Amino acid sequence: MEQRIRTAIARSGADYTEVRVERSRRSRVFYQRDKLEGLETASELGGVVRCLKKGGWGVAVFNDLTRLEAKLAEAEKAAALVGAKTTEPVRLAPVSAIEAHVRAEQGRDVPLRRKKERMESYNRIILAESDKIVASNVHYRDVFREITYANSEGTYLIQEIPDTTLLLGAVASDGKGNIQQGFEMVGEAGGFDMVLHREEAARKAAQRATAMLDARSVGGGQYTVILDPELAGVFIHEAFGHFCEADFLFKNPRLAKIMTVGNEFGTRELNVVDEGYIAGRRGNLPYDDEGVARQKTYLIQEGRLRGLLHSRETAAKMGAEPTGNARAVSYEHPPIVRMRNTYIENGSSSFEEMIRDIDRGVYAIRAYGGETEFEQFSFSAAYAYEIIDGEIGGMLRDVVLTGNLFDTLRSIDRIGDDGSLFGGVGGCGKGGQNALPVTVGSPHIRIHNVTIGGK
Repeated sequence: MEQRIRTAIARSGADYTEVRVERSRRSRVFYQRDKLEGLETASELGGVVRCLKKGGWGVAVFNDLTRLEAKLAEAEKAAALVGAKTTEPVRLAPVSAIEAHVRAEQGRDVPLRRKKERMESYNRIILAESDKIVASNVHYRDVFREITYANSEGTYLIQEIPDTTLLLGAVASDGKGNIQQGFEMVGEAGGFDMVLHREEAARKAAQRATAMLDARSVGGGQYTVILDPELAGVFIHEAFGHFCEADFLFKNPRLAKIMTVGNEFGTRELNVVDEGYIAGRRGNLPYDDEGVARQKTYLIQEGRLRGLLHSRETAAKMGAEPTGNARAVSYEHPPIVRMRNTYIENGSSSFEEMIRDIDRGVYAIRAYGGETEFEQFSFSAAYAYEIIDGEIGGMLRDVVLTGNLFDTLRSIDRIGDDGSLFGGVGGCGKGGQNALPVTVGSPHIRIHNVTIGGK
């Protein structure tokens, strides 16, 4: 395959040519209530050719390597047509050519039957925990991908990436219309072994769903809020990280002005990072889908905007260096600017110090859902606890945090010393490319004057 790809690229008449080929193997097991709803395994081979000619992109997708040469000619022709009409020619920031083979451990080869049996056992544990458990959701998925990338500048890469996720969910009801959920999840770059011995997690999911039936709905108002590391990580990714993706700013001149390097966004203790490569975490590769080495990028450093995330194209437009953030969810899509491992760095406060002087507050845990509309955000915590006179109190539900991103960042007054990273089970969505594996994280953070909707 290597010789075929190199030869095809060498014969291209485009100004720039790249080929990305992906081989994948995947399996899935899905239980809902007492029924097996999904049991499947599949493999796939596909690829994409991108050509740049006279400043215009041409793209062609294929599922048969014998069609590579024909698809390359097709992409080159399309690029010439686009380039002849474009008023904003595409340029690519220069990068060094790289040759590498990045191998990954894919774990034991486990029969689908064994995966089914393990998920069935977790499902039984959830349903048996309480007579108030009325439904379950056990969803296992694994995929092993081998991505080959080459371009006309001399880069040739082979990168292997495993991805395994498990969701253990429970639904409880009191029979009077009160329905609550609990879940545990894990997602890492590993094999089937990482989802073994999760019996206690299955019990916790069911126990939390049951406990939520007795939780008190939070009263609406403004509170001092502590976000746990997972919710804080989702917040910084969704509410702030997307603003740092350079292609987003091209479409939003007002936000582009706000997102000017050097602008102050918070306390000097606030540092936000998009880390290029962390071994063992979801979606991690040393090189992005343009063959650029991923690097560590500070988005906020000591409270001020430090940098943005770039592809080669956005870097050329803004006179910046590529950061290795060009990612595609699969070979069927072109790479666009996406986050990788986005997190808040550790601060200096312990959790005890953070709650000690709170008279009335909320400790919000995990993200259940949320949305952003420019700088306005709304996030639902999976569950929460009240904080009364510096102590953790009773369980709360229906906790929806809303506000303006930039006001909220400036209201962070304490950052914990207990950072964690989370892979989750889904992924990030952008530009029609959904469920791209990412990692988020943070220590606990404390925020003043957060608006919480409630009853």
